[in-house]
Amino acid sequence: MPDDHFSAMRQSIIDGAPDTASSLAREAVASSIPPIDAINKGFVPGMHDVGEQFAHGQMFLPDMMASAEAMRAAMAVLDPELKKLGTERPRAGIVVLGTTKGDIHEIGKILVGTMLTAHGFQVHDLGVDVAGEKFAAKARELKADIVGVSALLTTTMRNQKGVVEALEKEGLRSQVRVVVGGAPVTRRWAEEIGADGYAKDAMSAVTLAHELMQQKLQIVS
Repeated sequence: MPDDHFSAMRQSIIDGAPDTASSLAREAVASSIPPIDAINKGFVPGMHDVGEQFAHGQMFLPDMMASAEAMRAAMAVLDPELKKLGTERPRAGIVVLGTTKGDIHEIGKILVGTMLTAHGFQVHDLGVDVAGEKFAAKARELKADIVGVSALLTTTMRNQKGVVEALEKEGLRSQVRVVVGGAPVTRRWAEEIGADGYAKDAMSAVTLAHELMQQKLQIVS
């Protein structure tokens, strides 16, 4: 029964079990369950639950990392199947992510990237120690909707301002929304540097990204 399948998929993400997630994804393909259904009705709800539990302090960082790994394992099976069928997932938006210049922390950023991917965003992760100009160049190349900049140190969070300035210099600021996050970052800091939003964790980053895309679409229409 597909419902049992979907429930097991969801549980494999909550349990942070990559092997189970991968094997359930293969079973779904073998049982002719559409890959898009496996993603949207099975694995994504699991990731959503994980995000909610993490936000409420019922799950911790190692659990969430394990869940992210399980999500990646499932997507590694299902993405090629989607491409074969020519049914790419509807794209929620294009996001360029990175940790700012001078900073090499990336666990939080990886989680944000995984959550955004699970919720339909096309994510390009530039890695760590990324200069503002590199963010701007990639945003131009990909016609990005959102740039997400992480910083885990008070000394490096100043460089988030450099990303906003680099986008302005490239004439991209009106098209690209900037989201900042990281332990020392606050909503007030985001406003001070002219960013469009602040996300305190991976789940709120997804909510914010969806809100910014809605605003963008309203402006376009």
